[in-house]
Amino acid sequence: MNSDNPTVVVVPVGALGAGIKFEHLEAGLAAGAHAMAMDAGSTDSGPAALATGLSKYSRDAVKSDLKLLVAAQAKWGVPLLVGSCGTSGCDMAVDWTRDIVLEICQELNLTPTLAMLYSEQEKSVIRDRLAEGRVLPLAPLGALTEDTLKSCEHVVALMGPEPYIAALEAGADIVLGGRTTDTAVIAAVPIMRGAGVGPAWHAGKIAECGGLCTITPFEGGVVIRVGADAFEIEPLSATNRCTPYSVSAHMLYENSDPYLLHEPGGVLDVSQARYEPKDDRIVRVSGSRFIEKPYTMKLEGAANGPFQSIMLVGITDPQVLAALDKFLADMHATLVGRVKAVLGDAAGEFDISLRPYGWNAVLGLPVTDGFPTREIGLLLVATAETKELALRIAKICNPYFFHFPMRRDKELPSYGFPFSPAEIELGRTYAFVLNHVVETTDGHELVRRTILPLALTTGAREHAQAE
Repeated sequence: MNSDNPTVVVVPVGALGAGIKFEHLEAGLAAGAHAMAMDAGSTDSGPAALATGLSKYSRDAVKSDLKLLVAAQAKWGVPLLVGSCGTSGCDMAVDWTRDIVLEICQELNLTPTLAMLYSEQEKSVIRDRLAEGRVLPLAPLGALTEDTLKSCEHVVALMGPEPYIAALEAGADIVLGGRTTDTAVIAAVPIMRGAGVGPAWHAGKIAECGGLCTITPFEGGVVIRVGADAFEIEPLSATNRCTPYSVSAHMLYENSDPYLLHEPGGVLDVSQARYEPKDDRIVRVSGSRFIEKPYTMKLEGAANGPFQSIMLVGITDPQVLAALDKFLADMHATLVGRVKAVLGDAAGEFDISLRPYGWNAVLGLPVTDGFPTREIGLLLVATAETKELALRIAKICNPYFFHFPMRRDKELPSYGFPFSPAEIELGRTYAFVLNHVVETTDGHELVRRTILPLALTTGAREHAQAE
């Protein structure tokens, strides 16, 4: 390293609630860490978390991780930063995480100073910026409309590192952030302490998923050491390793360009980066640059959709499998016709989807002739305007779905169904409808901060500083 005093950040897990090992956390902190930082959010599992405000992970799992982290913060005296709390990072998800931390503090008799960063947006705020021409679409979506904005249950703006730095400078021991880029929450402390901005952002990107940049991705997290012109990354597990390949490959994780990564306030350029082994476990990375750009924050919004019920069968009939595409087309036409015949206009707008897992359910592409399929799992998805209609449609489809013959002159088959009753109500669906950026003057404009000093008496907490 070219700096005599690199910033050391422990990233104990790729996502809060995925499981932290005490011995790994202690080893990282004992190595002189200046902070613990990690992500707690994701869009990987779809829009439900943002639309409902509910966490993808169980409360028990999140509390288990947080209990280790809060205790470690008190023991070692280093700040704890968590980004995109409660999966979606909306306000109620941040408050959900805050309440877990308060519960832990009471159990452990600890009184840290908490900071909550909120980046959920009032629709009126985004509407005003839309009118000013400050909201721009990201592919593949077009220009944002007021109707689309109105349909959103929650809208969040992805924070950069600036609000985290401000919270730490205000005296926070634990910072619970709303929706944040995975990279920013990890880059915040190195940037605050004067590390090179390019290395800080690059280290944050590589460490964002904890051990995913190692050769054994599920064996603990990592520790980064960020200097003026380079950073090092090392697994927390003594039996795990980072290699130039495992580290450099992570630039392609959730990123279509292996050299450029767009972040709030600029672009990380690693086209000249060098990945070199320091030893058989540690990788040194140099040559990263951060190119400043006008500040923007990505917007995410999720809306309620229609309702669904599903049914599942397993099919091994060789005659069906030999002509599966025709079988599926015939079944689909029969099911749609049957629903229309029974419900008529009362069916409203509905959809029946047949998804043959083991055939082409994932890619949806034509299958090469002679594909050696022995069996498929056929999923029926009935989508309708109400929960009751979706279930009624599934029930109407039931006898045809389970007993549809390959030929009309053949005796009725019985396919294997794993559940009874066969119809499973999924409830409401959700959809991402915002994929835009909003122009801001800086990283603070759309973020609200609340400081809660737990050392205050219960009565005085009501007057805790709110900004």
